[in-house]
Amino acid sequence: MTTADKSRSGAEVLIDALKINAVERIFCIPGESYLAALDALFDRSEISLIICRNEGGAAYMTEADGKMTGRPGVCFVTRGPGATNASGGLHVAMQDSTPMILLIGQIARKDLDREAFQEIDYRRMFSEVAKWVAQIDDADRIPEYINRAFSVATSGRPGPVVLALPEDMLVDQTLARDAGPCQLVKTSPALADIERVSDILGEAERPLIIAGGSGWNEDTAMALQEFATTNQLALINSFRCQDFIDNEHPNYIGDLGFGVNPALVRRVRESDCLLVIGARLGEMTTGGFTLVDIPCPRQRMIHVHPGAEELGHIYQAELAINANAECFVAALAGIKLNSTNAIARSESVSEARQDYNDWNQSIEVEGKVQLSDIIHSLRRLTPDDAIICNGAGNNTGWLHRFFRYRKFRTQLAPTSGTMGYGLPAAIAAKLRYPERCVVAIAGDGDFMMNGQELATAMQYQANIILIVVNNGIYATIRMHQERKYPSRVIGTDMINPDFVALAAAHGAHGELVVETDDFEATFERCLAVDTPALIEVRLDADILTPTATIQSLRTGGVKNAVI
Repeated sequence: MTTADKSRSGAEVLIDALKINAVERIFCIPGESYLAALDALFDRSEISLIICRNEGGAAYMTEADGKMTGRPGVCFVTRGPGATNASGGLHVAMQDSTPMILLIGQIARKDLDREAFQEIDYRRMFSEVAKWVAQIDDADRIPEYINRAFSVATSGRPGPVVLALPEDMLVDQTLARDAGPCQLVKTSPALADIERVSDILGEAERPLIIAGGSGWNEDTAMALQEFATTNQLALINSFRCQDFIDNEHPNYIGDLGFGVNPALVRRVRESDCLLVIGARLGEMTTGGFTLVDIPCPRQRMIHVHPGAEELGHIYQAELAINANAECFVAALAGIKLNSTNAIARSESVSEARQDYNDWNQSIEVEGKVQLSDIIHSLRRLTPDDAIICNGAGNNTGWLHRFFRYRKFRTQLAPTSGTMGYGLPAAIAAKLRYPERCVVAIAGDGDFMMNGQELATAMQYQANIILIVVNNGIYATIRMHQERKYPSRVIGTDMINPDFVALAAAHGAHGELVVETDDFEATFERCLAVDTPALIEVRLDADILTPTATIQSLRTGGVKNAVI
């Protein structure tokens, strides 16, 4: 603890507390409700301020930044509509277990409970999409609240925290003492638990490891791969955690989520042991809670999770371990499983890997654009540490199936399935790692949700490449619509702008691709320009997924199409 040697405003104490906690960047939309905090940032050049175009985009950038670093991303928005716009980012952070702190300028304390201009009770509003919501009414307590915010955001299962800041509190003078930086707490497994893990896995012939959630880093990912190699264990990623394991690793057999490989589904059902590390086993990973029986799985299950409240929440594991993924995987180092079933495990891994390789091969659909080939080209043309970002939509099914991630934290994608995430996430990634290639892939509907953030990319010279797959429809909704109400089309058609011209209007480089063979040269030109770039890829509206078209759904040729 340090003692302030002079009186400071609440806003100055707040910004000093963020600096103490190593905050390097704040995403925001400016607002009169926290002008004092903006002024306090004026003389603190060590914290960069990124001005966005909508609070939704700012919140998505903040979540992506927290996801990449493992430290809370910080976002400033104004009261009422500003806070409301940012709620989508909170939802992503909650479902992705991402540390995040949303700071909201609030009305003056004297006007509370009068339905004053833009007044909202944020405790009630955000209670379901944040780990903790509070309002700082006393400037003397700012260090206490900020310390707690960082602690809550990073402890157990990480997630978002919301703090409301009354505008008059921010200008109050205080002699508050600064707190030290938040101390990260990691939960470790007991030795007896690791011994049981070894016994259970050693007795299995078809065990599977499912990795996901938060609390990972590159060293942890590499250590898990080494453990799997030593003991011939198959590795799977939970939904949109495909970058946790090198997809070229011989023990990697695929990911669980939308459009999952049917062979992988069968293997999960037929496995005799599931070691789940970090993943909650949510709806997307389990195919609508159907892949693993509730509450008692058919397989022997070991569930490792940093949040004690998640253990036994849905599934009754044979062994539940409250531990951080990093600490748990470190405890596995050097363990050699019982060799009795080693041959069976090795054969199972080899067969499953072949299934993955077969599933990853290009496919051909009607039309001039073959998205599977384009995704394979994207992989060839980008370095192993390129960061690939996406939001929601049927276009993501092609990316998840055909792209192979090589390095940890090279995928930024929301498990909540929100639209409009990919472009803001790509901007955050480029600002965090300007030396790396960053690509965002978005459908036309997805892009239009936060397309205005292209202006933010231009302002901060975040030279990303944005691929817009344009088919003129909300394809995911059309897919469900055609399945349930064939040919009764309503509410899913769009008329889009000229995306190449839109890019040019922002000062970005723009190109159009209408045939597969044109993509590689176009992408290489975009890599070479010193500006953000947009590639519009025109796709026939009939092409919904790698396995379904509108016509096939109307004729009943595909009963269970998924993205």
